[in-house]
Amino acid sequence: MSFIPSVSPVRAFVLALGLVAAHSVQAQQAAVKVKTKTSDAAGNTVSKSKVVTPAPVASAPKPVSPLVSSPQVILPAQADGNTTWLTDLSAAQAQAKATKRPILAVFSGSDWCKPCIIYEQEVFAKPEFAAYAKDRLVLAHFDFPRQKRNQPTAAQVKLNEAAAAQLNREGDFPLAVVISPEGKVLAKTGYIAGGPTAFEAYLKKVVPTL
Repeated sequence: MSFIPSVSPVRAFVLALGLVAAHSVQAQQAAVKVKTKTSDAAGNTVSKSKVVTPAPVASAPKPVSPLVSSPQVILPAQADGNTTWLTDLSAAQAQAKATKRPILAVFSGSDWCKPCIIYEQEVFAKPEFAAYAKDRLVLAHFDFPRQKRNQPTAAQVKLNEAAAAQLNREGDFPLAVVISPEGKVLAKTGYIAGGPTAFEAYLKKVVPTL
């Protein structure tokens, strides 16, 4: 006894569409005999025929899924080749003490926190801010991404959690913390609109010597 596999209505419809599309493409690519009429120098009508193969029809581009997105890049390690963002609070504190510069510690969620991403784009990644901070601040960055592909190393997770335990127990994002060279928290702020100019004005209010 022979067995005939069953085909669901949906699958049958899809297969039918595929056959129709294939037949349509073959029909478009088939050679066509075309007759043309021209006149010679004596005014006589001359009929000619030639075989024409239509140009292949370009297929439509594949749609890009709106759900596919690239991971956000926030606070590059070296914004201008000279300004470095540290990812270890202890190292930042040691550098601040040695240089007598205040620390700017930034807490972000680079792949889920929209204000964090805007903050980075409008302020921290700008060359103007890098130039301003270069000889004035010790920069530290602690990122808390949620997507698995963006997770930092286990060692970095410990450093981030240690920094948060000291400076961001409330879990605020984004958060910028200004710390004196001696380790005293001077101010905390969230997103500040206005780009580098507005953020620099805020820093000067907190630390007038900047």
